[in-house]
Amino acid sequence: MAKKRREKDEDEEIDFKLPKFDEAKFLAKERRNVKTLFISFIFGIVIAFICFGFWSLLDGSIFRWELVLLVGVFNISWLRYIFARLNIDLTDFGRRGWFGSFATYIFTWLIVLTILVNPPFYDNEAPTIELAILPGAQEPGGTVIIAAEIIDNVGIHAQDISLKFINPNGTELTPDFQYENNILYYEYTNPSNMQGEYDVTIQATDINGFVTTINTTFRYSNDALNIISSIFKDLRSGDPIIIDADEDISITNFRVSYHLDHGNEINISRKDPNKKDKYETTAEVVGWHPKNNYTMTLSAETTYYFMNNPIRYNNTVIDSTTYNFSTSTDNNIGTEPVDEPNYILPYPRYVAATPGFELLVFIISLIIVILMFKQRKNHR
Repeated sequence: MAKKRREKDEDEEIDFKLPKFDEAKFLAKERRNVKTLFISFIFGIVIAFICFGFWSLLDGSIFRWELVLLVGVFNISWLRYIFARLNIDLTDFGRRGWFGSFATYIFTWLIVLTILVNPPFYDNEAPTIELAILPGAQEPGGTVIIAAEIIDNVGIHAQDISLKFINPNGTELTPDFQYENNILYYEYTNPSNMQGEYDVTIQATDINGFVTTINTTFRYSNDALNIISSIFKDLRSGDPIIIDADEDISITNFRVSYHLDHGNEINISRKDPNKKDKYETTAEVVGWHPKNNYTMTLSAETTYYFMNNPIRYNNTVIDSTTYNFSTSTDNNIGTEPVDEPNYILPYPRYVAATPGFELLVFIISLIIVILMFKQRKNHR
């Protein structure tokens, strides 16, 4: 019985015949597929240039990228019309063929458009300037630091930047400055100790002629720091020493302190932590002693950090006036620890880049790749 079954199986195997391979049909189909992919590729390039024109015309519109994206996506329907006009046989094109054509178009359009809307092919952004004056109000004898972060999407060089001063007498100065790693740096020494307001102008021009200009001021004054209320003779532990600090010393918080007879630095707290103009201390803190004479020197330290830059830029205001104190026999003098500042001082700032059109390109590309793999899996 088993022998007859084997003979029957062998007969069936002998009767099986491979279907005849139609080489002409196969070659025609492959040529058709290559032709449709090439047309999709060229069409993607054409639409990318058209979208680039729309992108340029929509400069300033809040819906710029959304409208350009819609133009690119809706034009995909023209592929059917183009294939029909070119008499391409689509009878067995199928979902896989259409998916390959659409994917080729989308990838080509996105890549070409992304290249076109970025330098060096296109630039419509002026340089950005972030400026810090350290300090904005300085005492005679001190220096003023001008620091600015200048960034442009096509790059910028020192020769494309100008720094100008106009002093209180109206004289214009154009000093040399350092420019490295996008940071302009200059320290004004005021050799003549001229008091008054100084105008500062920084201008940056990129290679395409876009200009950004920023203006600010700083000043020299004997009143940047001074004591406005205190008892100077026979000072007791509870007697307040109130210091007035010019708020223009810095756009950020700054730290006010003093030295007694050039000794250790002693911090001063603000009367109101939210206001930068009044600071208060007493002889109760460590550093003071009963029945003693002191010379006090005030100072203010200003600090600045540019965004995503750990380098600390700082300068100091030293009061040009010195103050003489004498303390009483109060036993509470010098018994309390020095306070930490009752406000937040500047610290490095880090902000992640905001996702833009490149993220949209990545997401769409990722979706297309996933769909392509899924489509291939289904056909297997």
